[in-house]
Amino acid sequence: MKKITFAALSAVAFVAFAASSSAFAEGKTRAQVYQELIEAQQNGLDYVTDASYPDVNPVFARQVEQHKEALAAQAAAASHVASGSASAGDVN
Repeated sequence: MKKITFAALSAVAFVAFAASSSAFAEGKTRAQVYQELIEAQQNGLDYVTDASYPDVNPVFARQVEQHKEALAAQAAAASHVASGSASAGDVN
């Protein structure tokens, strides 16, 4: 009798574990979460504090603006380099 009860409980536990792991597998991948973290840092969301949530803390507002300006300058430089290398490839 104990063996049957143990087998039944094991089967129920296995089914519950399989159901919970499949639900967990439907979430985001590590790569997706990592990319979201990078985007949040680039947007200045790491300067949000408990007191200022959901906005950036006013103390850090200027730093966030400088960070965004630096990112825009990097993106412009990267696109300029990419367009320069593309036109250099066209010459040959």
